[in-house]
Amino acid sequence: MQDRVRPRLLMTVIGPGMLVAATGVGAGDLATGALAGSKLGVAVAWAVLLGAGLKFVLNEGLARWQLSTGTTILEGAIARFGRPLRVIMLAYIVAWTYFTGAALMSACGVAAHAVAPILDARSDKVLYGLMHSAAALVLIRLGGFPLFERVMRFCIGVMFITVLATAIALRPDWQTLATGLLVPTIPDFSGDGLRWTVALAGGVGGTLTILCYGYWIREAGRTRPEDLTVCRWDLASGYLMTAAFGVCMLIIGSRISVEGRSAQLLVVLADELRGPLGPIGRWMFLIGGWGAVFSSLLGVWQSVPYLFADACVYDPGSPEAQDRERHKRYYRTWLLLTATVPVLGMFGTFEQIQMVYAVFGALFIPLLAVGLLYFNRAGGPVGVQARNSGSTIGLLLVAVGLFAAFGYFELYRKLFGN
Repeated sequence: MQDRVRPRLLMTVIGPGMLVAATGVGAGDLATGALAGSKLGVAVAWAVLLGAGLKFVLNEGLARWQLSTGTTILEGAIARFGRPLRVIMLAYIVAWTYFTGAALMSACGVAAHAVAPILDARSDKVLYGLMHSAAALVLIRLGGFPLFERVMRFCIGVMFITVLATAIALRPDWQTLATGLLVPTIPDFSGDGLRWTVALAGGVGGTLTILCYGYWIREAGRTRPEDLTVCRWDLASGYLMTAAFGVCMLIIGSRISVEGRSAQLLVVLADELRGPLGPIGRWMFLIGGWGAVFSSLLGVWQSVPYLFADACVYDPGSPEAQDRERHKRYYRTWLLLTATVPVLGMFGTFEQIQMVYAVFGALFIPLLAVGLLYFNRAGGPVGVQARNSGSTIGLLLVAVGLFAAFGYFELYRKLFGN
């Protein structure tokens, strides 16, 4: 009997960490890892570990705040800065949801078309994108958090096993990989090497979805400061999986010729893998890529409405602040809008609006790091045990610098297209 209980207990411990890891890994991570591997090889594998480690530090800081104060970081920020912060966050959530939702639906459509084409590629992208969005909406509305978690675990398993098996089947040079993991180097530093290395470290593990971990640990019943140790193990397992996935994509990119962008790159990579691995290798990678993009879509659909509802409803000075039914109405409304409105973005792009969105996206992670330096400071509202240590402060400052550089390079690429 004990042997049956232990695996279930283990999955309970690492569940939210797996969710935040899978939600943060999408078509963009696939593309960045593969392209960086194609251009720089596995010498920059250390950058994947650095990026995942810094995202762990950020999420661990969010968990410390929440378990110490009983509020999410968004609720705490609204309580401290009031209406201006609420308006900024709502604007950001609306823009982020629209563009990210359109990108995720497109990615699911492209991946599904490659696996089982019905019409032409453009039509299938929209058709399959709508089908995946509708499936996510039904799963979340009818099955709630338990069904969502089970489906996510299935997608995570498919994604991780197939991508790992593909990387191993390509027979990488293990000694070179070990050196790339342990010895920080940047090939072609004076050329594009620095930009790709920063992109590899900065792009791993999501942006806005980091905030969603707080809602998932609430669902898991973690509300006390004593739960911090469990959260640390949970997050360590999740970001270890994120790092392993990133390194696998680096290996894959280093072993084959890679060209393309985002979702379309899934198909390009799969076709290239047909040579060294045969048709089975192509299908394995396509299925793993589908697992990555659908789990990301499902995680965003389920979690971002929490943020929207809090941004609309939370008011610590109002008796309605704890009105859970009112919160649920806002959650359901945004879930429905998330699953439908971004369809418009699948038919075209709006460069000026995307530029504004890119600015917000570039600023989010370094601002989050600065926020954690402020909220978890000595003398702040958190308990003594939850305050930033000296090492944590140092790592958060590194995160500010790294992710600010990542944002700069992303904005430069948006502005000048290279």
